[in-house]
Amino acid sequence: MISPMTIPAGFLEELEAAFAPGELIVDPEAMEPFGRDETEDLFFPPEVVVRPRTREGVSTLLGLASRHRVPVTPRGGGTGLSGGALPVEGGVVLALDRLDRIVEIDEADMVAVVEPGVITQVLQEAVEARGLFYPPDPASRGSCTLGGNLAENAGGPRAVKYGVTADWVLGLEVVLADGSVIRTGGACRKDVTGYDLTRLFVGSEGTLGVITEATLRLVPYPPARALLLAAFATMRDGLEAVLGVFREVTPSVCEFLEGAALAAAAEHLSRPLPAPGAEAYVFLEVDGMEEAEVETRLLRVGGVLEAGRASEVLVAQNPRQTEELWALRRATGEAVKGLSTYKEEDCVVPRSRIVELVEGVKEIAGRHGITTLCYGHAGDGNIHVNILRMGASDRVWHEELPGVIEEIFRLTVSLGGTITGEHGVGYTQRRYLPIGVGPRELEVLRSLKVALDPLGILNPSKVLP
Repeated sequence: MISPMTIPAGFLEELEAAFAPGELIVDPEAMEPFGRDETEDLFFPPEVVVRPRTREGVSTLLGLASRHRVPVTPRGGGTGLSGGALPVEGGVVLALDRLDRIVEIDEADMVAVVEPGVITQVLQEAVEARGLFYPPDPASRGSCTLGGNLAENAGGPRAVKYGVTADWVLGLEVVLADGSVIRTGGACRKDVTGYDLTRLFVGSEGTLGVITEATLRLVPYPPARALLLAAFATMRDGLEAVLGVFREVTPSVCEFLEGAALAAAAEHLSRPLPAPGAEAYVFLEVDGMEEAEVETRLLRVGGVLEAGRASEVLVAQNPRQTEELWALRRATGEAVKGLSTYKEEDCVVPRSRIVELVEGVKEIAGRHGITTLCYGHAGDGNIHVNILRMGASDRVWHEELPGVIEEIFRLTVSLGGTITGEHGVGYTQRRYLPIGVGPRELEVLRSLKVALDPLGILNPSKVLP
């Protein structure tokens, strides 16, 4: 393993010769933000930050780092939730925010070619202006980058209908650990020429190569959409109602929120809580090309929810009400994390097992005297389990908590699920990877890492335990 603080003087001299002053940061105060992301309160200081403007700059950096055996941690918008962009082993943070061009929006072939530093929402708005749609929508879409989305295979609320980031990637340009450049896929909708390297790099968390360009699939923008919020007296009622919805329609969004989580969001925004007093809420959207089609589907969904013992079903009547409800959902994560020191686990199970997952989490947490708040993407079985310290003692929080998390993950796997659906393994979950991946599968993962990064310089201390 590479030891922290490993940058030799000769390497720094070569960096200074290769990069303009604005592309190189060595001042500790200026580098401080690059040692953090949105993962709890972790901090690992980089020794140098490089912010190239071109693929050639990325290639130059990795070639030098490989020759000097210096660790390199790729970084996008810093919005990750598993410590994937933290320079745990010191070395260089490779910040990709300046590779931020939308190279092309091809309306004929319905693809977009982008660099990794493009903000997700910027691309969405650019293609929507042309009547096109790029559906992946992580909660941080206004600040996260497409490169980070690709590295983590990000999901989001619309994944239930449209899939995750990998489902929209046709091709990549990737700089390997030694500085060489490869291309995978392209604008073709079919390609079985050799192994699917595109899928290999998407979700690899910057441990196998650095993505410097992506070709993304687009579809026509669905202009009609309708949103509702249903309140339930119990979490079981709400989660079981979700199953009923999917026997009737496939919504574009189907979110579950524990009552206290939505209440925290309303308080955070200083807004009244819709349908107060509920133990659970289901946040549901349908979309389509025609208003009449969407209205018909919404009526069917509302009927299912009412039959499923919803105490109240609120339908957004205009764009303002729609935005107000979305604002509550988007604020939930930040609001819950503002309640206490926290850890967030990203469990995913088959949709039919969500009730067992949430009830099992509550049982485990109650047995250990720990507070949890659950919310997330019920439509695809992805529930975010937020563990709040609240009044827990140092002993419980520091000594017992890893065992509690392991219990939650073992429960998740026993239900046919796994330990992360969209946040990635990164740094914080790597110790738990053997719970979700078998020994032989782990060997295959290690062999891929060795084949593509034999010196172990790319994002070390991530993913693999």
